[in-house]
Amino acid sequence: MCGIFGYTGNSSAQDVLLEGLRRLEYRGYDSAGVAIHETGGTRCIKSLGKIKNLSDRVNSSPLEGSCGIAHTRWATHGAPSEDNSHPHTDMDEKIFVVHNGIIENYQSLRTELQERGVTFSSETDTEVIAHLLSEFYDGDLREAVFKVIKVLRGAFAVAAIHKDEPGRIVAFRLGSPLVLGIGENEKLLSSDVSAMLVHTRSVIYLNDGELADIRPDEVNVFSADSVEIQKAQQEIDWDISAAEKSGYEHYMLKEIFEQPQTIQNSIRGRIVEDTGNAKLGGLEKVKPELRRIDKLKIVACGTARHAGLVGQYLFEELSGIATEVDYASEFRYRKSVWDDKSAVLAISQSGETADTLAAIREANEKGVVTLGVTNSVGSTLSRETTAGVYNHIGPEISVASSKAFTSQLAILVLMAVNAGRMRQLSLIEGREILQELQSIPEKIEKILLQNDQIRDIANRYKDFKNFGFLGRKYNYPIAIEGALKLKEISYIHSEGYASGELKHGSIALIDPEFPSMFIAPKDSVYEKNISNMEEIASRDGKIIAVATEGDTEITKVCDDVIYIPETLECLTPLLTAVPMQLFSYHVASLKGLDIDQPRNLAKSVTVE
Repeated sequence: MCGIFGYTGNSSAQDVLLEGLRRLEYRGYDSAGVAIHETGGTRCIKSLGKIKNLSDRVNSSPLEGSCGIAHTRWATHGAPSEDNSHPHTDMDEKIFVVHNGIIENYQSLRTELQERGVTFSSETDTEVIAHLLSEFYDGDLREAVFKVIKVLRGAFAVAAIHKDEPGRIVAFRLGSPLVLGIGENEKLLSSDVSAMLVHTRSVIYLNDGELADIRPDEVNVFSADSVEIQKAQQEIDWDISAAEKSGYEHYMLKEIFEQPQTIQNSIRGRIVEDTGNAKLGGLEKVKPELRRIDKLKIVACGTARHAGLVGQYLFEELSGIATEVDYASEFRYRKSVWDDKSAVLAISQSGETADTLAAIREANEKGVVTLGVTNSVGSTLSRETTAGVYNHIGPEISVASSKAFTSQLAILVLMAVNAGRMRQLSLIEGREILQELQSIPEKIEKILLQNDQIRDIANRYKDFKNFGFLGRKYNYPIAIEGALKLKEISYIHSEGYASGELKHGSIALIDPEFPSMFIAPKDSVYEKNISNMEEIASRDGKIIAVATEGDTEITKVCDDVIYIPETLECLTPLLTAVPMQLFSYHVASLKGLDIDQPRNLAKSVTVE
């Protein structure tokens, strides 16, 4: 959702905060603002639109000071505007607040404050925090924050400064991420660790219900009931270059081309060929429980859910575990039947997705074994699940996911093989899958060599208003993911279908203005896909096919073809996903759209 950044130290807060916001802009880019302690008071500058607009405004009226807070917004309460942008302040302009998340009871709090004579200048839920802090403030900002959080309901992260306490930031986390950066005589605060790495790799992750009191030379962390907590520092093992474009026009293109390496990183050290098994250290402590489970529920949102749909095929085919995939946002509203042979697996790149965390908390409440797949070390998901597996792919900056998706697929293969070797999967079968998995990065390299060809195909289709994506079995989820990618970054209406459903209604859409992307590798459902393609071709529908190298017959029923190397059927999604990503990227690029920060979207959805 939104991005919070804070700094207190000896450097120019203006420069540090603006740079931090640029690195957090993927979390929201409707508006932005900074508030900095200056001699004699605190000054705040805000701007509608992207960080560049704020930077231009700040540079025309520089802020002098070495402590401040900043925010980049993805609008929830109140339309994007300067009045609604953060930081928000109280009526005396002494307290400034930035906030991520939602205050569920803000309307009643607002009414109460107005009855006491408070005048509001925005439509946001955040502003109630500033006015409450003003009412509770009695010379100690930390004590005021403690009092305010007791009357707030919702999921949120808050950071506040007071003009009478220069150099001090007080922050609290409940449901939205906050991490502290520890430098020599300087401290930082951020919604995402990647925004701080230019300054330090030493961090402290705040847990839900923890308050941080930050000064240049010290950090004190407290529980919500004011008990001081000793927190260990952690060292980040990747550097800031991983979050740079490195010469690519967009982060998304860079991340697509990183996939051979990121899949290597995800599987490195986790394959034991002698036993035909996967070694997943994060799951060792629940191995007895995993050995006996016979029902698995996968919960996730968006692209991560599509990975989970592939996982459903993998777990059922390789391990014989009955598997279902739920929208995490719907999981809590179903009455699932659980027993001691059930488990829930949550997938989230950020590890902070609000709906996914809510699903895990519901499962934990029922006493079910909970597992996680996340890219973010120290994230809430990694702390609240029973056990889990990290992606180890470095930061993914583009809002539209690419490398995280294929990493999730690779890890799900490892998990399914691991579960299968405890059950029905033979040594030979396990070894064959894992050996082929190790060849996938090289095969993706071959697909990436077709980048220019895929761009040419995208150029022929970029002006169509509607699009269909179709696939069967393992590649049905890839069809849905391909449609999502095109929607996300090109704003073209697109739908993903199971190919077999074509004749049950959606074929009515087919005409020369409704092209279809067919995922049709040489697999167990190849002939059925060809039949579906012929049905479309006979109705003058245009077809792009993703096919296996050497398949020349498919050209008789399609207009364009993108080839992938041959692989095992259960691994084809790792390859077929890449043409979907490149096609969508080039359509959006050719249309001149903002690929890394598409309209109305944010990278990490931390509110429900």
